[in-house]
Amino acid sequence: ESSLKVTGVDFLKSQNTRQHHTDGYNIQSLVVRRGQPFQVQVSLSRELRAADKLSLRFGIGENAMKNNGSLLSLKPEREDFNGWKISMVERKGKECLLSVTSSPNAPVGKYNLHVKTGSNTYKPENGVIYLLFNPWCEDDVVYMANDAEKEEYVLNDTGTIYVGSAYSIYDRPWNFGQFEEFILDACMYLLDKSKLSLAQRRDPAHVSRAMSALVNANDDSGVLLGNWSGNYVNGTSPMDWIGSVMILQKYYKTKKPVRYGQCWVFAGVLNTVMRCLGVPCRCVSTFDAAHDTEENLRVDVYLNDKGEKLNSLSFDSVWNFHVWNDAWMKRTDIPNGFSGWQAIDSTPQEQSQGRFQCGPCPVKAVREGDVYLPYDAKFVYAEVNADRVYWVVKKVNGKDKYFKVGTETQAIGKNISTKAVGQNRRVDITKEYKYPEGSKEERMSMQRAYSFLRPSGLMPRSGYASTIHTIGANAEPLVPKEPVTKTGLHLEIANTEPLHPGNPLEMAITVKISAPGNWTVDLIGSCQLQYYTGNVQANLGTIKETITLEGPSEMQIPLKIAPDAYMKTLSSVEDEVLILVTAIAEVKETNDKLTKETSMRFQYPPITVQMPETASLYNDFNCAFIFKNKLNVTLENCKLLVEGLGIFKMTTFELGDIMPGRIMKSEIVCTPTRLGEKKIVAKLISNQIKGISAEKGIIIT
Repeated sequence: ESSLKVTGVDFLKSQNTRQHHTDGYNIQSLVVRRGQPFQVQVSLSRELRAADKLSLRFGIGENAMKNNGSLLSLKPEREDFNGWKISMVERKGKECLLSVTSSPNAPVGKYNLHVKTGSNTYKPENGVIYLLFNPWCEDDVVYMANDAEKEEYVLNDTGTIYVGSAYSIYDRPWNFGQFEEFILDACMYLLDKSKLSLAQRRDPAHVSRAMSALVNANDDSGVLLGNWSGNYVNGTSPMDWIGSVMILQKYYKTKKPVRYGQCWVFAGVLNTVMRCLGVPCRCVSTFDAAHDTEENLRVDVYLNDKGEKLNSLSFDSVWNFHVWNDAWMKRTDIPNGFSGWQAIDSTPQEQSQGRFQCGPCPVKAVREGDVYLPYDAKFVYAEVNADRVYWVVKKVNGKDKYFKVGTETQAIGKNISTKAVGQNRRVDITKEYKYPEGSKEERMSMQRAYSFLRPSGLMPRSGYASTIHTIGANAEPLVPKEPVTKTGLHLEIANTEPLHPGNPLEMAITVKISAPGNWTVDLIGSCQLQYYTGNVQANLGTIKETITLEGPSEMQIPLKIAPDAYMKTLSSVEDEVLILVTAIAEVKETNDKLTKETSMRFQYPPITVQMPETASLYNDFNCAFIFKNKLNVTLENCKLLVEGLGIFKMTTFELGDIMPGRIMKSEIVCTPTRLGEKKIVAKLISNQIKGISAEKGIIIT
């Protein structure tokens, strides 16, 4: 009799990918999610008989073997194998329709499918199946019940990353592009490169930790090389990216780290990788985030006697903002109660278990103070909960002496932000990371955290200060409160005019006193330009005044900086800089001291995007980008970067110099290749300005 042979396999791609929410992936192969049935149609050389043996073999990795679980042999209607099941849906002549359900905790990755009939093996061409995590499957640990949340955190390929400072938060559009060509393959390459075992590939906690290590290039020639030096000559400046696609495509092509990233770029790329693999993920921005506190939960800021911040003395720093990611999963490796969002961070800051990786750290563990839980909870806790202590450094008999001029206990980890579900707006998620300041829960959480950490005594920690012996290192109260001054002294810093490059910077320091009586206040104030990492780039000016106030009252002291004082620095740096104003006030009669700092960003004229509200598939439409230079300075070497996922590839317009008052218009012809709501993102970069962006949505029908 003729032996049974397979003549073809149809992966029924369009029906399977629709049911698995994977129809967006721009790839030839079948992409499915674990724990959910998909169908394959097998064509045979003759009708199937009762005695025939038919099995589907799924192999993962180079040399798949049964004994280590990397090869699964599935026979219809037989008991399941490693949690996988297969059944015959229908037999029609020489055609068999089979339904395969993978295990909801199957290892994610690339599987090869062979069909075995007796002693014959059929290898379909392009017989590769990509198996991903499945937030739609209740038995998968990444299960997410809410559909709108899955739409945002898994399927949305565009988004917003919040940057700036706590005083002026702004949004930077970012194209995640997890469905673009080669992105899934790049993620599979990272999975292979991670050397995770098959068992570890089942667990999103292991996978997300490995990806947090591989998105930076520090110890494994991963995706992105970090650079905060201000010199990006032999690469792309971190400010010049508008999405993850170019980065991951370039990495996959060259297999070499792409230059350069800073925190929002690392977070944007990690978000792409996690969403691409099927783990719900969001970018999270924290304003005034503490770095390198060595678990002593304190950041020391050193000022000179003019009130200017000194870079050279500080090991630790407060970044105006820091961006990491939250990935959604049930944690099976730690006690119950810590599932849900887990912080992961691919910005290389500190080694964890010998590699630059961070997380997953349960967000609930940060809130509850359970900082002993894996992974890296102490580090994340310190980023959002440290205290800031100000010291003035003065020369006394030729030696540096440190005078404490203020402690802020509620200044770190503010306005923790992410993009809202289904809407283009910022949502504040600080309450997921910490209890309200001053609440009973916050005190208990803090006491819990402090019992696992070792906060040091209140001594300055600069390199020069290490010779000072601490007296009673732990004499600090456990929960320090904001210093309550005898006079109710209070400082506020704000700009009084819009901060446009080329104009004078007009700001004011408001001194308030609430206690009745006559008070004399010494005020010093300084204005500097700094990077978002807190690194000072230029000193712009200082003021020193003595004022008398009859309490309760307030007085506004102006601080004005001429354009000449800062424009040269602004044009020579490669990064966006912020304006830092620091004020120190001292009440003569009571010795009350208070220090306050505020960072503000420059304000820029907008880019306008002109295009229709809707367009139809494969029908061209025009899109115009219009920019009017409303500033008093010429913008030199302008570049406009534009990208529209599913519409056009990233394009750069070289615009040269744009004089004050000039209007520039760039046009692009767009051909939509994908249905649904799409977004066009634009960014203008010049010597003077690094961050004008705009985005506009269009519905493709």
